Amino acid sequence: MANEKKQNLFNDFFTKILTRKNPDEMLQEASKAGFQKTLGAIDLIILGIGAIIGSGIFAIVGIAAAGGNESLGAGPALTVSMIIATIACIFSALCYSEFATMIPVAGGAYTYTFATLGEFAAWMVGWVLMLEYAVGYIAVACAWSNHFMQLVKGFSAYLPNWLVNPPLWLINDYKGAVHQIQAAGGDPNTLIPHIAGIPFAVNLPACIIVAIITSILIKGTKDSTKMATIMVVIKLAVIALFVLVGAFYVKPANWVPFAPNGMSGIFMGAFIIFFAYIGFDALATAAEECKNPQKDLPIGIIGSLIATTIVYVSVALVLTGVYCTSSHNIDPGFLKAPMAYVMTMVHQNWAAGLISIGSLAGLTSVLLVLQLAATRILYAMSRDNFLPTLFQKLHPVYKTPHVLTMIVGIVCMIGTMTLDLDVAAQLCNFGTFTSFIIVCVAVLILRKIDPDRPRPFKVPCSPLLPSLGILCCGGLMIYSMQSLTSSALMFPVWLLIGIGIYLQYGYVKNRKIEMNRISIENVENKELVSK
Repeated sequence: MANEKKQNLFNDFFTKILTRKNPDEMLQEASKAGFQKTLGAIDLIILGIGAIIGSGIFAIVGIAAAGGNESLGAGPALTVSMIIATIACIFSALCYSEFATMIPVAGGAYTYTFATLGEFAAWMVGWVLMLEYAVGYIAVACAWSNHFMQLVKGFSAYLPNWLVNPPLWLINDYKGAVHQIQAAGGDPNTLIPHIAGIPFAVNLPACIIVAIITSILIKGTKDSTKMATIMVVIKLAVIALFVLVGAFYVKPANWVPFAPNGMSGIFMGAFIIFFAYIGFDALATAAEECKNPQKDLPIGIIGSLIATTIVYVSVALVLTGVYCTSSHNIDPGFLKAPMAYVMTMVHQNWAAGLISIGSLAGLTSVLLVLQLAATRILYAMSRDNFLPTLFQKLHPVYKTPHVLTMIVGIVCMIGTMTLDLDVAAQLCNFGTFTSFIIVCVAVLILRKIDPDRPRPFKVPCSPLLPSLGILCCGGLMIYSMQSLTSSALMFPVWLLIGIGIYLQYGYVKNRKIEMNRISIENVENKELVSK
């Protein structure tokens, strides 16, 4: 009897966590949310380019080409790595487009998983997306701070010394400040202030830009799109400048050997440069704010992906043609800001300065879209009772989740004080690959369990293309785990934390709501019987 009771509890538990949410119910909830529908196809393409072209092409491209601490470089074959990453993205982008037109509600991959794999899987995907967007947001904010300080130093002859060379504890996280102070021969214990005996360091430029982005997003997505448009124009102009000027300094000899580390370098380069493609999936999270999501979302997602791929390949060809990435003596400056470094190397300092400005514009637009995506996913998770209902509160004038936006901004400010940027980029990739794989799986599942649902856009050649998306993303992720030991260990830890939060809060809260609903229904039934 006791064993039978345990078995029933076990079966009931799994029934609950595998409960799917009906897409029609999602659409009904979305219609009540009150988001303003202001985004068209062009707005989405701009937001997509704004999200994708940023820290990847301005920073990560150097590591992908020359290699890093735990990875081999692709060398001139970086163009092949980019094509591999693009193919993996296209398969997933098609699946995102089918879902986004079929279930145009906030939440992206989280929402699609809830409709196909159930409650627990949905929570885990949302938790993984937080790894992609929130942790990625912190990493990009810190990168923005680094580029800003480099730009400021270029005006050292005109600016006061306190602005050009501020204390290291004001422009770095604690570990970064300690490392730089020790490298300069200083004593961190005396140069870093202490509050109640605890050392204090704050990345002030990063905090300031996060505060600015937060205030813009509170005002609404249309204003955000206007800002993104300006940033996109600036960074595309700067990238075009780099390609046109750098083309005159290309030496074909630098393309030999084409793949210095063979296929190992190419595949690792594809994994690393994948960070440069993160962002197109963020468009799906803003589905409720689109004027015509069935038509505009596929155009926005696939259009932004194609445009950025053309830009990336052009930059890679020029970059590896001007600088020999096959050398064993890679300058650290190339790894931090490769495009600006290459222009300085060929004595085009004016171009290097403009590229630094473009880098800031690119990183700013990425920050804007990543925070937008993070808040919309958390909003959807709150609507499904996984998080406090406070997150659902909309601004009375701007109709944006202003409380949630401020909370995300504050958390990211705190994160800029502690995060290891290299590991953060790798973790973002693991999170992205995981969400892409699940979306491809979810498309196949919904085709089986709900084949008659209208699909304004359908993935062609299904199940072949979704299956190829699973294989490409899964293969790159598994291959990279062989050398990226730090992030490969931290990713499972992140998943375990997410499981703990779900069991302690989300599962318990949803069961309480179910019990209350059942109690109300029982009372209403009794009243009807008595009448």
